[in-house]
Amino acid sequence: MFFVSKKILVTGGAGFIGSHLVERLVRDGHEVTVADNFSTGSRDNLVCVKDRIRLIEADVTEFDAIRACCEAKDIVFHLAALADIVPSIINPRDYYSVNVGGTMNLIEAARLSGVKKFVYAASSSCYGIPPDDFYPTSEDAPLNPKYPYALTKYLGETTIFHWGEVYGVPVVSLRLFNVYGPRARTAGTYGAVFGVFLAQKLKGKPFTVIGDGNQSRDFVYVTDVAEAFVAAGFSDKVSNEIFNIGSGAPQSVNKLVSLLEGEKVHIPKRPGEPECTWADITKAGSILGWRPAMLFERGVGNVLAEIDYWRAAPVWTPATIEKATQAWFKYLVKE
Repeated sequence: MFFVSKKILVTGGAGFIGSHLVERLVRDGHEVTVADNFSTGSRDNLVCVKDRIRLIEADVTEFDAIRACCEAKDIVFHLAALADIVPSIINPRDYYSVNVGGTMNLIEAARLSGVKKFVYAASSSCYGIPPDDFYPTSEDAPLNPKYPYALTKYLGETTIFHWGEVYGVPVVSLRLFNVYGPRARTAGTYGAVFGVFLAQKLKGKPFTVIGDGNQSRDFVYVTDVAEAFVAAGFSDKVSNEIFNIGSGAPQSVNKLVSLLEGEKVHIPKRPGEPECTWADITKAGSILGWRPAMLFERGVGNVLAEIDYWRAAPVWTPATIEKATQAWFKYLVKE
């Protein structure tokens, strides 16, 4: 069987997950174009492949620019998005514009360009807090997005499937659980636990643990996630499908703290957050042939080996977290 190089577009390819996917595709010999507006992504994330890709500064909210990026592409991987919960509560219009409108722009551009496969980075936050009988959580679990980020990512997913149904664009959606690894975002917004804890560790500050720390998250390593995108994008017979992408083995926040080694301080629990995220990855295994390979302990070790990446990240304290999450408590706490 002869190898056939594909022409591929990766939106958000300078970001955390996107840059790992780009490296994987380049290593396989594909012709890769990256479109990124660099709002959170960084050219530094692509330094190892900068001479082997085409890098375009473009925003998915600008249709003409993104239409040009899609020309003559075989596969589009759509990872560009606004992430994080708290900013979505404060600025819902921005999230709707990028995560819904931007996704519509891209799937329409892909349709007009005759793209053969469109793979969307969805979010497991669409499940909200699943009912007790949906652990682990399968793709047919009830959907209950709790905040604008979760809603807009779900609406983006709904949009691509509508284009798939009406226009026949082959689409696949990957609902990502708690992705971690090197190059995780270091933006100024309060967000994912790894970035918060690593910046605290670098400065010798205690880890800010929400509640008692016994809550668990389905942490999945970023290179495993990149492999899932490749499996979805290059599976010719797979389209119009949704797949959960996680480790299938939740780990407690206290376990993470023990691996990172440091003191901790407890802060109040937040409304709308599940006690456990736990992906049922049976479907991805049976249809895509994908399974995560990275053990949690090894993955955390890899992150610690590159901890300097987070040296410029903001260091959160209980006081600054309380201030940053005021909107969360204001709008999500129900009397």
